[in-house]
Amino acid sequence: MEKIDLEIQKTLKEFFGFKKFKGNQKKAIESIINGENTFVIMPTGGGKSLCYQLPALILDGVAIIISPLIALMKNQVDSIKSYSDDEDIAHFLNSTLSKPELEHVKSCVLNGKTKLLFVAPETISKEKNLSFFQNLKISFFAIDEAHCISEWGHDFRPEYRKLKSIIKLIGRKPIIALTATATPKVKEDIIKNLGIENNNFFLSSFNRTNLYYEIKQNSNRDKEIVKFIKSHSKKSGIIYCLSRKKAEEVSELLTLNNINSRPYHAGLEQSIRKETQENFLMEKTDVIVATIAFGMGIDKPDVRYVIHYNLPKSLENYYQETGRAGRDGGEGKCILYYDPKDVEKFEGFITKQNNLEKEINRQLLEEIVSYVESNDCRRKKILHYFGEKYNSSHCNKNCDNCLHPQKMKEVKRELDCVLNIVNEKPDNYNIIDITSMVSEKLENVDIFLIKQIIRQAIIDNLLTKSTKSFGKLSVTHEGENFLKSSENTFIKIKSDGEMKNPTSKSIDTTLFSILEKTRQKIAKEKNVPAFIIFQDPSLEDMTLQYPTTIDELKNIFGVGHGKAKKYGEKFIAVIKQYVEENEIMRVQDYIVKSKPKKNDLKIFIIQAADKKLPFDEIIEQKDITMEFLIEEIESIINSGTKININYHIEEILEEEEQKEIYDYFLYEAENESIESATEYFEDEYNEEELRLMKIKLLADLAH
Repeated sequence: MEKIDLEIQKTLKEFFGFKKFKGNQKKAIESIINGENTFVIMPTGGGKSLCYQLPALILDGVAIIISPLIALMKNQVDSIKSYSDDEDIAHFLNSTLSKPELEHVKSCVLNGKTKLLFVAPETISKEKNLSFFQNLKISFFAIDEAHCISEWGHDFRPEYRKLKSIIKLIGRKPIIALTATATPKVKEDIIKNLGIENNNFFLSSFNRTNLYYEIKQNSNRDKEIVKFIKSHSKKSGIIYCLSRKKAEEVSELLTLNNINSRPYHAGLEQSIRKETQENFLMEKTDVIVATIAFGMGIDKPDVRYVIHYNLPKSLENYYQETGRAGRDGGEGKCILYYDPKDVEKFEGFITKQNNLEKEINRQLLEEIVSYVESNDCRRKKILHYFGEKYNSSHCNKNCDNCLHPQKMKEVKRELDCVLNIVNEKPDNYNIIDITSMVSEKLENVDIFLIKQIIRQAIIDNLLTKSTKSFGKLSVTHEGENFLKSSENTFIKIKSDGEMKNPTSKSIDTTLFSILEKTRQKIAKEKNVPAFIIFQDPSLEDMTLQYPTTIDELKNIFGVGHGKAKKYGEKFIAVIKQYVEENEIMRVQDYIVKSKPKKNDLKIFIIQAADKKLPFDEIIEQKDITMEFLIEEIESIINSGTKININYHIEEILEEEEQKEIYDYFLYEAENESIESATEYFEDEYNEEELRLMKIKLLADLAH
C-alpha cells in the first residue's frame, strides 16, 4: 500500500502539478485502484475528473470513460494531453471521427498506448463495437455525469439505463460513478441502475464557497444585463434562456451593445454549435446565450458569471448551470431574473405530460419556486435539497438574502396551524392543499406567507416531504416537539438592497495582463483553449512568486513537470524581463507567498485624488463600493503614502463639523472604534464621515 501511495503522490505532483489533494479525491482514487466499486458525489470545481484520470495513468490497461457530451469529451482529452508529451495518452471514440482517425484511435487503444478512452453511452452500446471493447484490457469503467441515469435527475438520458447490461457483456470491471449533483432519490437510482450496491461512497459538500447567488425580481432584465456585462468587460459568461427564440433575441441585443456574444441551442446546425463552443473556449467570444434545455458540456474553468434570464426547470438544473461559474475557485456570480410568468409556462408544459412525469415535474417546479421566493440563506435551501446539513458559516454573506438586512415576522400561530393540519392526516396533503386549508381556518392570512412558512418548516426539519407519495407532508419528531413547546417562531421578510461586488485578490494586475496575452498567443499557436495552457490560479500564483527558472515554475500551483517543460520557457522569459524592468524584490522562500509591490488600484486612487476626482467617479470607474474605496485609502495612509482627501471631506462636512470629529479622535476617544464614535455623537455623523476624518487625522500625524 505504501508503494501505491508513493505512486499516487508522484503522479499528482509530476504529471498534474499539484502538491495535495482536495477533499475526498485521494480516498476515491485509492478505492478504484484497489479494484472496488466507487461512487463520488463532488460539486463542480471540486476536482471530480482527477478521481478517474489519475488512477487511469497508474493502472494497467485502458480506463473507459463514459461521458454524455461530445464537447465534454474533447475538453477532457485536450486537458489530459496538455499535461503530457504523448499525444496518444487519451482519445475519444465518437461520431465526429473520420475513418482514418477512428482506425488510429482503435490501434492506439489495442496497442496499450492509450490510458483513457472517452466514449458516449450510444457508442459503447452499439453491437458492432462490442467485440472491440471485449478485446481490450480494461482497468475500470468511469461513468461521468452519472445523474443522467435517473428520471429524477436534471438531465435524464435513456441510453444510460443500458450501461449495466453492456458492462456485463463486455466483462465486469470496477466502476466509478461520478456526478456533481445528486439528491438522495437520484443517488438511490444511480446505485440500483449501475448495479453497484457494494460501493465505497464519497460525498463532498455541495457548498461552492466562491459563488455569489442573487435573485432579481420585477426589473428591466435587458438593461440590467447589458450594464452588468459591460461592468465585467472581457470576462467570460453564460446566459440561460427558456426558449431558442429568446436566446437569439438576447444574443442579438448584446451584439447591438458591442458585447461579443453568440447564441447556442439545439436548433442550430452541429457545425455552428461546435464553432460557437470553440470560440468561447478560445476566448474569441465573451458571452454565450443558451437554452436551459440544452446541455453545453462546457468545461471552461474561468466563467465569471452565469445569468438565468428565465427560471430553470428545477433546483438541480439551477445548481448544475450555476456550477459552470468559477470552476477554478475564482470569482463566480450567479444571478437569476424571476418572472412569475415563467412558472405559468412550465405549468403549461407539465399539463401535456403523463401522470408520472406530471408528479415528478410538479415537485421539481415547486422546489425551484421555493428557492426563488425564500427570504432565507440561498445556500441553506440548496444544501437542504441535496441532503446536507447547513450552518451559517457556509455562506459568509455570499448571497443576496444574507448580504442585505431582513425584517423578522412572528409566525407561531400560523405554523402551529400548519403542523396540526398535517398531523390530522399524515402523507395526505401537499403544500398547495395545506395552504388552502390554513387560509380557511385563519382570518386575514397571507397565502404567500403560509407557503413561506411551510417551506421553511421543511428546511428546518419540522415537516418532511415524501418522494414516494409525490410531495405529501408529514410532521417529524422535531415538529412534534415544537407543537408541545411555547417558543415563538420568526420568519424573515426581505428588505430591498443592492448587490455588493466581491473584492478581488491582491495580485500584480499588470503582470497578470502580460501573462494572459502570452497564454493567449501560445493557445492560438497550439489551437487549444487558453486555460489548457495554464489556468487563472496558476497565472495569479506567478504574479505573487515571480518564477524566473523552470525549477521555480514547478512550484507554482497547477504546474507540473510536463507543463513546465511544454510551455514554461516563454512565461519565465516574460516574468524575468518584468522583474528586471520593475526592480522587483522576489521572495525566495516559496512556502510564504509575498504581496506584490505594485498595486494598480492604489496608484489610480492616489492619482485620482491628486486631480480631485469625485469619489463617486472613482467608484464607478473601478466598479467598487464606497466602503472598499475608504478601506483602500486607509491602507494607503497606513503604508506611509500621502493622499489628498480634503477636497472630498470639504464637500460632505462643514468646517466646524470637521473640527468637532477631529478633536474627538485627537483628544477624547479612548479607542479608534467607529462604533464608539457613532455612540458618542448620538448618530449625528454617519460611518463614512467618521472614518474619513479618522483617516485625515492619521495622515496629518504621519506626515
